[in-house]
Amino acid sequence: MGPVTKRTVAVLVHPDRDEALDTAVEFMVDLHARGFEFRVFAEDLERVGARVGGEIRFAALGEDLPELAVVFGGDGTILRAAEWALPLGVPLLGVNLGHVGFLAELEPSDVHDLATVVVEKRYQVEERLALEVRVTDAAGNLTWTSPAVNEVSLEKVARERMLNVLVSIDERPLSRWGCDGVLVSTPTGSTAYGFSAGGPVIWPDVQAMLVVPLAAHALFNRPMVLSPASKVRLDITPDVPARGILWCDGRRSHEVADGEVIEVTQFDVKLRLARLSEQPFTTRLVKKFALPIDGWRKQTEK
Repeated sequence: MGPVTKRTVAVLVHPDRDEALDTAVEFMVDLHARGFEFRVFAEDLERVGARVGGEIRFAALGEDLPELAVVFGGDGTILRAAEWALPLGVPLLGVNLGHVGFLAELEPSDVHDLATVVVEKRYQVEERLALEVRVTDAAGNLTWTSPAVNEVSLEKVARERMLNVLVSIDERPLSRWGCDGVLVSTPTGSTAYGFSAGGPVIWPDVQAMLVVPLAAHALFNRPMVLSPASKVRLDITPDVPARGILWCDGRRSHEVADGEVIEVTQFDVKLRLARLSEQPFTTRLVKKFALPIDGWRKQTEK
């Protein structure tokens, strides 16, 4: 018989919350007793090491890919984890210790079964569309690129000045907006910034891209749902002297220089999310936003 291969799980935690670290350590202790090893973010090595026993084997994330990454935090922590996991195809299983938590699968009350779920691989992997933004200069040279799970947003830098943005779809000019910015979102991000900006909620299994103008001074200023194969180009035109900044998932940014062109397309791989149940997105939407499905009469009677 050959050597037994150790099973490895990444444990990724909220950078500040003690509750996330406490829950993660309990999970590691349970899985360690079943022969697992662990990987963590390099910046969390000291923090995790101070809380786990010396027998638990863990190391920084490296070239050896874990079978699963369990994320303890909120959706923001999952977006942080997705920066690493997306290009590698490692599935993410989120434990919601935040607020709304659309990306996270488990609530804290469900964590006691988590080790068994991982050991028995009692989860299914759902694939989500992601975006890629590429910025080029006037000579066509690439100056910045980034993936995005939720959205890419082009926003004005100075509060007192609007951006003048020409939006093109599939190499065809669509409209020029004097605006606070333009948002390009995935279906996943439609319940995040896209929702706050007045865009529609898109069910996550729909393959589409969403474009939402931000406070556009124009007659045609409605959100648009595009094919996932579309290419969205954003040009800040020089008519109005204003600076723009790009944000990806509210985490990574690039200040747009004069003459730079922004293109947003579908990323070449999908984000992989581990799901434990067949809970419909409708049920999740009602629960997370506390939507009134009983009607006002029943609410009054309570």
